[in-house]
Amino acid sequence: MINHFKSLSVAALLLGLLQGCALPHLNERTTSAALGEQLARETRLGQALAPREHNNKGKDGIYPIQDPTEALASRVALARTAERTIDIQSYIWRDDTTGTLLLNELRRAADRGVRVRLLLDDHGMTGLDNKLNALDRHPNAEVRLFNPFVIRNPKWLGYITDFPRVNRRMHNKSFTVDNVVTISGGRNIGDEYFGATNVALFNDLDVLCVGNVVRVVSRDFDAYWHSDSSYPSNKILIPSDPDLLDKLDSEELGAFDADRAAKYTLKVQDSVFLRDFLNGILPFQWTSVRMVSDDPAKGLDEASREDYLVAELRDFIGEPKFSLSVVSPYFVPSEKGIEFFSRLAKAGVNVQVLTNSLEATDVAAVHSGYAKTRQELLKAGVKLFELKSTPGVSAPSRAKRNLMLGNSGSSLHTKTFSVDGTRVFVGSFNFDPRSVNLNTEMGFLIDSPGLATQIDLGFQALPATAYEVRLDENESLVWIERQGGKEVVHNLEPKATMWRKAVVFFYSLLPINDLL
Repeated sequence: MINHFKSLSVAALLLGLLQGCALPHLNERTTSAALGEQLARETRLGQALAPREHNNKGKDGIYPIQDPTEALASRVALARTAERTIDIQSYIWRDDTTGTLLLNELRRAADRGVRVRLLLDDHGMTGLDNKLNALDRHPNAEVRLFNPFVIRNPKWLGYITDFPRVNRRMHNKSFTVDNVVTISGGRNIGDEYFGATNVALFNDLDVLCVGNVVRVVSRDFDAYWHSDSSYPSNKILIPSDPDLLDKLDSEELGAFDADRAAKYTLKVQDSVFLRDFLNGILPFQWTSVRMVSDDPAKGLDEASREDYLVAELRDFIGEPKFSLSVVSPYFVPSEKGIEFFSRLAKAGVNVQVLTNSLEATDVAAVHSGYAKTRQELLKAGVKLFELKSTPGVSAPSRAKRNLMLGNSGSSLHTKTFSVDGTRVFVGSFNFDPRSVNLNTEMGFLIDSPGLATQIDLGFQALPATAYEVRLDENESLVWIERQGGKEVVHNLEPKATMWRKAVVFFYSLLPINDLL
């Protein structure tokens, strides 16, 4: 009798979990669209930009943002200048100092009458439910979650009950204000992306864009906002206690470390970004820019593979004649990718790749997939560099800053590549199976010999910050480190703990490459 009761209890629990995984209907969602072009021109940002757009008809303006503090300052400055709309996509939004600071800015913008639309991937916003509830209840703000987890705590149960859906994530990042300016690239929202922590810092790269490409980004945002994977947060999040929401409202979405917040607020105030933008002297490069992104239906495995972003990247790369320089924190080429890189290298193309070393990576499982490819790539003539972990190194001067690395930090997060010194991709896409097949991604294809040359030249400066991986006379891997003008040869992955090496070895035994 007792065993029968236990069986019924387990069955009831499983049934409850399955029933709890039912997603709400989408027929009650509000509809909205990006700000019209004429209204965008009438905003302060639009009027400041108009003369420069007029003088560069048919071109888009780009401004690379490498410095993490400038990346934060530009977002805050744009949010404070917004008059009509703010549309944001993000894969991760941390419940930390900078994450809370930016949520506060969105709340203040909504208080001024700005319409705020915030689309977050639900995998990357742990601990924010109450603050998002508070923002969402503002009449001028709406929060939506992409491929949400219906079971809120613990979220990981969603991987058991609804794996095919929740394994597909929205990796896109964009921050668009008044349909005039957008910032996109590799950065998520959190202290480690804005240089606001000494624990884990990410080297990253964004591009601020103006011109017609911004309207394309806005149309793409609308497509994601109204996609079948985008759910109003108030239908997913557990309702917060009204008294708590009132308290969060009065405290501007929650109290956080005042000293740390003040420090970064002062940095924002000292930034010349907005002044230079409004005065028409921000040094844009005017060129041809094309935004590319995955069809949001990829989030439900309903998109045609012809509409995957990777197809457009293949066309953009084409058949390089001289050089292909790839920067990717997570580099796990497929068999076809290995064949492609190898064929180019054997044909005399300078193929060089920068990724994270085992000591620097934040995802050991991905490193296990990359490690399997090194020998074959090196035998074909591909050059491999692995970034060292270098926390606490002071930032270089603006003139000497490496486009790929920005300020020195502990882990690579930049996602870019250059082709033949003439054209560049900057975006969210990693060279790994997850970016290709599972996650949605976005980025910019840019005709810019200047940017391409900066990336290529950046590889020449790598000896000071990265290991070069080679094969010795026995075709075994060695890592070359340069110290004081001398080469130090490591026969094992440098500075990686035995535990990390054991974890990578364990993952290498599992058939998980398609998930990396």
